[in-house]
Amino acid sequence: MAFYDIFNGDADGICALHQLRLSEPRTAELVTGTKREIRLVERVAAQSGDELTVLDVSFDTNRAAVVAALQAGARVRYFDHHFAGDIPSLAGLTADIDTAPDVCTSLLVDRFLGGAQRVWAVVAAFGDNLDAAAANAAAPLGLTHQAVMQLQALGECLNYNAYGESVEDLYYHPADLYRALAPYADPFRFVAGEPVYEVLREGMNDDLFRADEIEPYLADDTHALLLLPEAAWSRRVGGVLANRLAHQHPERAHAIVTAKPGGFLVSVRAPVEHPRGADMLCRRFETGGGRAGAGGINHLPADELERFARAFAQAFADA
Repeated sequence: MAFYDIFNGDADGICALHQLRLSEPRTAELVTGTKREIRLVERVAAQSGDELTVLDVSFDTNRAAVVAALQAGARVRYFDHHFAGDIPSLAGLTADIDTAPDVCTSLLVDRFLGGAQRVWAVVAAFGDNLDAAAANAAAPLGLTHQAVMQLQALGECLNYNAYGESVEDLYYHPADLYRALAPYADPFRFVAGEPVYEVLREGMNDDLFRADEIEPYLADDTHALLLLPEAAWSRRVGGVLANRLAHQHPERAHAIVTAKPGGFLVSVRAPVEHPRGADMLCRRFETGGGRAGAGGINHLPADELERFARAFAQAFADA
C-alpha cells in the first residue's frame, strides 16, 4: 500500500493539504507542480490498496486517470472547486466538489475538518482572491485587523510562488514549499521566523514593481488586458497581479497575457462584483480552464491573441 498527496502548487492546494495533514498526519509521496500543472493524477501508477488524496485540480481534467486508479483497486479522496463535469459513482471514490464562486478547496477541507485548522483556510482564501470569503472565515477566530492582514500577505506570497512556465521560474518547488510550511501549525510563526517567507515577499514586491511600469494593451470601464513580456518575472507575477487589479477595480474583468515561445500564457479574473464567466471564457480555448471567478489558458497560440481579446471583451461587456 502506498499513499499519495496530489495537490495544486498554489496557496489553495498547499493550504488544503496542510490542513489535512495537521489533523490527519501521515507520510505520503507528494505530487505537485506549478499552478498550471493540473494533470497530476496521471503521474501516479496506482495499485490495489493505494490511497490517493487529490486537492485543488479539476476532476474533469483528471477524470481518466482517477477512473484508472479506481479500476486498479486504489481509493481516491477528492476535494476541489473547479469545473468537474459529471462525477461517476464508483466504489473507492469520495468526492467533495463545490464550484460556487465564493468557495476554494481549502474552505471545503475546512468544512470537512469542522474548522479544526481554519486559520490556514483563511490564508488560502486570501491567496485565491476570495477576500470576502476569507474575512468571513476569519471572523470567528477573533483576530486583530493586523493579524488578518498578515494572513492575507502570506496567502498572496504562497500563491505567487505557484506561477511560472515551469518550476524553474519559481523561487521554490511547490513540494519544497509545502515541506517548509508543514512544521508550522501557526501561520504567524511561519511569517515571523521562516526565511522562505521573506524571500517570497521580497520577490513578489520586486516583480509587482516591474509590472506597474506596463501600460494596458486595452482597457475600458468593463475590462482591461495587460500584455507582459517574455521573462521569468512576468510569468511569476501574472496571478498576483491579476488578483490585485481585480480588487483595485472590482467592476472590471482583467486578463494578464504573458508572452512565451510561440504564444501566450493567460490569467483571467472575472469582476469581483460579478465573479462569473472566467472558466467559460477560458474553456473556449484548447488549453483553458478554471473556475467561475478565475481562469487561465496554458498556451494561447500567437495568432489567437486578437481572437482572445475579442472574446474577453464580449464575455464581460455587460459586467
